[in-house]
Amino acid sequence: MTKQPAAGRAPARTRRPVGVQAEVRPLQSSAVTTRLADIALQAGGSEATVSRVLNGKPGVAATTRQSVLAALDVLGYERPVRLRQRSEGLVGLITPELENPIFPALAQVIGQALTRQGYTPVLATQTPGGSTEDELTEMLVDRGVAGIIYVSGLHADTTADMQRYDRLRAQGVPYVLVDGFSPKVQAPFISPDDRAAMTLAVTHLASLGHTRIGLALGPKRFVPVQRKIEGFVRAMQDQLGLGAEAVESELVQHSLYTLEGGQAAATALIERDCTAVVCASDMMALGAIRAARQRGLEVPKDISVVGFDDSPLIAFTDPPLTTIRKPVPAMGQAAVRTLLEEIGGTPAPHSEFVFMPELVVRGSTASAPGDRGDRGRP
Repeated sequence: MTKQPAAGRAPARTRRPVGVQAEVRPLQSSAVTTRLADIALQAGGSEATVSRVLNGKPGVAATTRQSVLAALDVLGYERPVRLRQRSEGLVGLITPELENPIFPALAQVIGQALTRQGYTPVLATQTPGGSTEDELTEMLVDRGVAGIIYVSGLHADTTADMQRYDRLRAQGVPYVLVDGFSPKVQAPFISPDDRAAMTLAVTHLASLGHTRIGLALGPKRFVPVQRKIEGFVRAMQDQLGLGAEAVESELVQHSLYTLEGGQAAATALIERDCTAVVCASDMMALGAIRAARQRGLEVPKDISVVGFDDSPLIAFTDPPLTTIRKPVPAMGQAAVRTLLEEIGGTPAPHSEFVFMPELVVRGSTASAPGDRGDRGRP
């Protein structure tokens, strides 16, 4: 006996496969053309646009792509396999490295937040001589990730080609960018307030009597570096009345974001009679402490050192490091929340969400020495 639908209820519609160029032959058949026309009418677009979406072709705005997918659902068509894969719950996370402990800490926060929402994080890390950001992106897209979170990626490099992110968006892959900003990329950004961080560090050191404060950081082409310099210069003007040009030319030293880079930068700043060094990462700060000790100086008796990040275990160094705490939990959770809004079809504003850092005072900073002659400098 055939079961009849209940009164007033339409019979359940069986989802039908919709034509995709690689799966249906020929594409211009009347049945497939009719389906494309129906979908185009429902989505408010053209048949050509619908075809591009169904075949996974670039050049379609994310909102248009979502309209086409919604039209498929409304009309009862099955999504093509390559489009269904985006809903399987994989989210890519691309980091520049894992040697700096701040990146594993951020990855852990992001991974836990994704897992709580039912998604599976896929960590992809660049290594020297290994895969590039573009190659990792392609790998993740091929695996059908629902979205990607970039941490300290090429979006922070002012010399990089930002069109790579436009191409990714054209493929219908949502993404969020952490640590860096570019006005050329229409996407949500998550950043710490690097300028405010430098104000916190300089104000702390100036209150201890330091007047020769140096800044050790990475290459100038990166947005966070430029912002730290701006904040440092302004704070040195406000706190010590120094000229901007003199501060940037004499008290700012570029190097690498490594222990060795911090050591090299701090050595140069000590040579310029700095009694305190602010570093752009905790790893650089540990290098600065090594540089001081190699010159027979004690930290903080002879020279004070401030780090940046408040990486795990940094409170247990010798001496415990005074540092600027990056708001990692808040930033990681915001990145996940923003990406899931993008995936859900309600994109967050294409703007930058800036989080306030915090000064954590420990044992690597103290009052400035009376004069340079007492400091035991060789």
